[in-house]
Amino acid sequence: MPVFGILYAALIGLWVIWRQVLPALNVIGDVGLWTYSTEVDGMTKLMPITLTNLVMAVILAAVTFVAARNLPGVLEITVLKQLPMDAGARHAFTTLCRYAIVALGIILTFNTIGIRWSSLQWLVAALGVGLGFGLQEIVANFVSGLIVLFERPYRVGDFVTVGEVSGTVTRIRIRATTVRDLDRRELIVPNKNFITGELINWSLSDKILRIIVPVGIAYGSNTALAEELLLKVARQNPEVLSEPEPSALFLGFGDNSLNFELRVFIDDPMKRFIISHQLHRSIDDEFRRAGVVIAFPQRDVHLDEIGPLEVNIFSKPAGQATEIKASANIKRKTVPDKTTP
Repeated sequence: MPVFGILYAALIGLWVIWRQVLPALNVIGDVGLWTYSTEVDGMTKLMPITLTNLVMAVILAAVTFVAARNLPGVLEITVLKQLPMDAGARHAFTTLCRYAIVALGIILTFNTIGIRWSSLQWLVAALGVGLGFGLQEIVANFVSGLIVLFERPYRVGDFVTVGEVSGTVTRIRIRATTVRDLDRRELIVPNKNFITGELINWSLSDKILRIIVPVGIAYGSNTALAEELLLKVARQNPEVLSEPEPSALFLGFGDNSLNFELRVFIDDPMKRFIISHQLHRSIDDEFRRAGVVIAFPQRDVHLDEIGPLEVNIFSKPAGQATEIKASANIKRKTVPDKTTP
């Protein structure tokens, strides 16, 4: 507000200084530039466009530019922040306000220099056909931007995933949306991708997000102890919500392990990776202390030979190769998938 006060005082000072000279500027009203035809009481008349009209058009264009850049921000600071509106709604309102100011300024500027809609409608129609064919992607993104502003499937500050891009929405423009990913890269995503593609908004109506941590323990382990340790890990993490409460589920018997899942809820989608890291480390530490073995893949090898199986073992002590041969009559013998020295 102090900036506008200074500007207002400067305009009053200029008017006081130059008010005696201003009548002399009326001479520019006599300088004709061109004429345009208009209908007055059913009769077509030629109306002149003077240098005064041109100067006023330039002033209107400058005022429109300044107002479009600053007035929506002033409106948000002075009015919208006092209303029960979230950041996304305020951003959508200020964006629409900016578009309205630009449209009104263009109409007033063109009217000042005699350019009416009746003079431009055929040109606009021709340009519309050309834009429909040549700039269809830009037009599609423009329309998608309007849909985003009115429908609001995502807002500034939301964590979204569109295609292979995941990040926080930092800016919504009429053609594209800026998304900052976890590497802090600014990705410019066309608005069409949000409307026609698959969009995941992790925080549209509720920022609470569930994290699932799969854990497999070795056969023969104490399943009740494993469940108790998983819940202990969840309750000890300060980022995990107590409501909805975490759960540890014994899902089934796998090929190599007894399959568990730890399911917890957090209230910040941006932290899901670091919280998953913390949970994994805590689970590993607790299981080590309690002697619960986290399973790893194992394979059984079945050898079926009718006759003797010749096994050759090579060793190289002190740079020399020594070959040891052994014979064994092996039939349907099962050995673990381990490498013997």
